[in-house]
Amino acid sequence: MPDESSPSADLDLRLVRYFTVLAEHGSFHRAADALHLAQPSLSRQIQRLEQRMGVRLLDRSKQGSSLTEAGRIFLPEAQALLRSARQALATTRAAAGPDQFTLGHVGGLTVTAMVRDLRRRRPNAHVHTRHLNFDQVNAALLDHQVDAVLAREPFLTYQLDVTVLYEEPRVLMVPTFHRLAGRASVTVDDFADEALIRYNDAAYDAFWRLDPRPDGRPAPEGPHALTTADKLELVAGGQAVALAPAGGDRAPFRPDLTTIPVEGIEPCRVVLATKAKERRPHVREFVGLLQASSSRQVT
Repeated sequence: MPDESSPSADLDLRLVRYFTVLAEHGSFHRAADALHLAQPSLSRQIQRLEQRMGVRLLDRSKQGSSLTEAGRIFLPEAQALLRSARQALATTRAAAGPDQFTLGHVGGLTVTAMVRDLRRRRPNAHVHTRHLNFDQVNAALLDHQVDAVLAREPFLTYQLDVTVLYEEPRVLMVPTFHRLAGRASVTVDDFADEALIRYNDAAYDAFWRLDPRPDGRPAPEGPHALTTADKLELVAGGQAVALAPAGGDRAPFRPDLTTIPVEGIEPCRVVLATKAKERRPHVREFVGLLQASSSRQVT
């Protein structure tokens, strides 16, 4: 494996994109907001890029950050690199022909019925699926790795078009020995002082922790979860509770977990995302079929 500290190590295009967004916004705070990342996480990613390249791209101080001479030289090269990568993917996918379509899906959302319907209506099409993390949606669409994505908000929608398909109530996930287990429903007041699972992405974390709470108070700090498995284990162990979509799978092999409907909070939205101003006729046709298929399944 290449040494990340070696200048010859391959560049991670995701890190290159982070650098260009940071240069565009001029500050870690604004760039982190645009990327839906926590500021410390963005800083670590930029440091990883600098380590891979073997040069310092930014001068950091208490007053802020600015591009070094190396950073100023790298910026147009980075922008050209990203354009070239997008073009290469677009050209390759276009060469595959109009009968190729890849649908991404996030979390516990299943696309089996939608894809089956799509294949039935277009039997000559080659329809593929790809599972993504919520923080991969934007890059996967912009880089033409997928043509559309079924996902729950929130996620980074920069340069994307988003169509709401339906809404899901949110529920409280607790261990079966929890004091609220067995309740028909709860309100925010019932778990106001309980620690909720924390997440890396700022917007995602705020939505799924109700931070700030309706009365303006900050949500209590809870343990951090990097994966769904981490979240389930933390909740089952009594270290925190978690908000989840009612349609989410709490994993049937975890009988030590239960969910309770939460009253008085907005639901989460399940959406279909595509690249903004998508012009490829076959993609627009498939997306229309997916929207119709989803409508039939929900109603």
